[in-house]
Amino acid sequence: MSVSFEAPFLFLLFGNERALLLDTGATQEPADFPLRDTVDALIAAWLADHPQDDYELMVAHSHSHGDHIAGDEQFTDRPHTTVVGTELEEVQAFFGFTEWPTQVVTLDLGGRVLELTGTPGHHPTSVAVFDPWTGFLLTGDTVYPGRLYAADRARFGTSVEHLVQFAEARPVSHVMGAHIEMSRTPRRDYPMGATYQPDEPPLQMSMDQLRAVRDAARSAAKPGLHVHDDFIIASGMGPRTVVPLLLRAYAQRARALLPHRI
Repeated sequence: MSVSFEAPFLFLLFGNERALLLDTGATQEPADFPLRDTVDALIAAWLADHPQDDYELMVAHSHSHGDHIAGDEQFTDRPHTTVVGTELEEVQAFFGFTEWPTQVVTLDLGGRVLELTGTPGHHPTSVAVFDPWTGFLLTGDTVYPGRLYAADRARFGTSVEHLVQFAEARPVSHVMGAHIEMSRTPRRDYPMGATYQPDEPPLQMSMDQLRAVRDAARSAAKPGLHVHDDFIIASGMGPRTVVPLLLRAYAQRARALLPHRI
């Protein structure tokens, strides 16, 4: 958060033949955010225990919003590296989607076969990734403890329904999104742009919380803010949603400036 209030979580998964970096963060400049150096050091440490030549790195994205792709340029000249494009057609072609978005495709890292499916609604390119080694279901900005921006309300609802069905058929241990914006106090989020969140909940969410997002999306057909204990659905991005969202942020910041009562 000292680099960007977006503070997206990034995931680096190792297989026997290649690694996958999912998302590259909100900051481009290596001086501010030495992502490539960090990834290179982690890969070097892994190869020290698993020596081999020409170990590959794939750089992909949970979706193509700017705070998830800004660091891509750090990897453009890296040897043995593939950076997946950010357009929907490029995502579909790379992973082999022919029936977008509900098709389940696989990505073999070498002894570690990931499963991916489409989850558009927050963004047209959104995908979820299931890792059978850890049981992690990586959901990007579709599900996390924070403000879930359902830009396309209908597709978001359909995607969350599909995501629950996808997850219930697999041994999911944790649902892992890309941000934390809620506090541990039910129904209370941190203001937009906050860079200090001392009472935030853990990133990992449960299957019950994932089902709660699905149930909430079913009842969030109308535009607006739909506030729940562990998340908030911003349904649509028109004035009925954006205005309450901004008013909520202003009210939160005003409360933070008030002197504490003794």
